[in-house]
Amino acid sequence: MVYTPREDSFLLSSCISKYALNKSVLDVCAGSGIQAKAAIDAGAKSVIAVDIDTEAINLMKKSSVNAIKSDLFANVTGKFDLIVCNPPYLPEDKRENKESSLATSGGRRGDEIICRLLDKVTNYLNVDGKVLLLISSLTPQGKINAVMTKHNLSKKILKSEKFFMETLQVWLIERVFK
Repeated sequence: MVYTPREDSFLLSSCISKYALNKSVLDVCAGSGIQAKAAIDAGAKSVIAVDIDTEAINLMKKSSVNAIKSDLFANVTGKFDLIVCNPPYLPEDKRENKESSLATSGGRRGDEIICRLLDKVTNYLNVDGKVLLLISSLTPQGKINAVMTKHNLSKKILKSEKFFMETLQVWLIERVFK
């Protein structure tokens, strides 16, 4: 099931143009490819999109997006100037069907996929690389912040928007050199 762009997708894509010009960009958890397309439109030097879903990969390839099937960084090589991610971030809901849950659930608590991403992201960032991450107020942030501290990452909230049940934020994440 391909995640159809919604408020979270549009909020994140609105931030990409400021950071993608002449940059190498990796779109992780790409879904429909909206972030990859925004990076292409913003003049990125190169763009690769990855997703775990075969249907999403096929859809992006039909739209001329360079797409690779990958569970986060599993099949990714190289380093990037900008990594963009709108991950599944909601806590698991037992009432949701399995296919839909793959697109929305970030694990039992909702933070597991983000923690896995942040635990490896510095291996794929150029020295001055940046991460744009979409996160929800429904996602617990304690472990996320701990992983960021472990890897000397800092965050700045670029945009925040309140919706019916949650507040969505776009974080700019960068390395802190000590």
